[in-house]
Amino acid sequence: MTISGSWQRTARGAGLLAPDGRIASTIFAEMSALAQSTGAINLGQGFPDEDGPAEVLDAARRAIADGVNQYPPGPGMPVLRTAIAAHQQRFYGLTVDPDREVLVTAGATEALAATILALVDDGDEVVTLEPFYDAYGGLISLARGIHKTVPLHRPDFQPDLDELRAAVTDRTKLILINNPHNPTGSVLPRETLELIVELAHEHDAIIVTDEVYEHLTFETPHIPVATLPGARERTVTISSAGKTFSTTGWKIGWLVSTPELVTAILAVKQFLTFVNGAPFQPAVAVGLALPDSFFTGIADTLRAKRDLLSQGLAKAGFDVSPSRGTYFVVADAAPLGYADAATLCRELPSLAGVVGVPISAFCHEEHAHEYASLVRFAFCKKVDVLERAAAQLARLGR
Repeated sequence: MTISGSWQRTARGAGLLAPDGRIASTIFAEMSALAQSTGAINLGQGFPDEDGPAEVLDAARRAIADGVNQYPPGPGMPVLRTAIAAHQQRFYGLTVDPDREVLVTAGATEALAATILALVDDGDEVVTLEPFYDAYGGLISLARGIHKTVPLHRPDFQPDLDELRAAVTDRTKLILINNPHNPTGSVLPRETLELIVELAHEHDAIIVTDEVYEHLTFETPHIPVATLPGARERTVTISSAGKTFSTTGWKIGWLVSTPELVTAILAVKQFLTFVNGAPFQPAVAVGLALPDSFFTGIADTLRAKRDLLSQGLAKAGFDVSPSRGTYFVVADAAPLGYADAATLCRELPSLAGVVGVPISAFCHEEHAHEYASLVRFAFCKKVDVLERAAAQLARLGR
């Protein structure tokens, strides 16, 4: 039986459609399976191995005990929408209407899916940075959009502004920016963000910002695009609780935008998950109201972990790029004699008992060679795990 449908288009956009028409295994699934089968330390996947703040976990338990276990309202529980609006005001000075400008979603991925499916039509162009988070390609293709990319250049993984200008045209429907950036750990400066706003106005595009690592920057504060002059009325800001509160399995995300854009996106979102995570929504509201010391503390803790792993990678012989935010650091395997990081990643469990992910997995096939020797490692792990990983990686440098 031949099974046709949009799955092929989606898989092709995500780089997962094999030449014979079957879905290929992702490098992420392959590396995770390799870590499990070999007992290697899994620094390939970006999830913490420690629970989040006790206040947030306790609030979820209370909600379950209190019977908050049925469908929440479609746009999200008022307590969480109010907390999200208060968060935007507290950290960024943005005044947000919790009833008309906030939508709670099943993680940031559903927010991205609903936004792209709602706003992109057949043949519309969507501009992203490259490397790009792997969901973008699949979602853009599912919406029958055309995925255009702007390369990030080493060592700081920043876009060339002239290349950015050239990529955005009157055919551009969305400019989709992941900042802080997964997989490279880079943070876009104000100059680049201001150009994005300028280009959106010039070409009547909508800006979609994936800001799930907003509280996890190390050298400079996060700048939401929506805070820039002229940006708010054409920006969809997406974030989630998973990275900030180490609750990636809860899948509580949200988006903030104008009432008109929220209404359009909700028209699609209600037919995806409908609603989700009832007892977790009031718990996330508790988290968003935690004191400033919590938010600065999680960034400080991650910075120390970044430094620990980065030093270990450098001692092992990698050329390590600076990570300015997120859970990730990028290391170049070329000094170790590996021009193809995918080959190294498959050998790394036996060589050092560690697993990473090649950056080429986050690229279109025609551009993957530009990043071929680069590996992404996650440092959102316990300190003792990172110390062990660093010591084991040191074998490579002997």
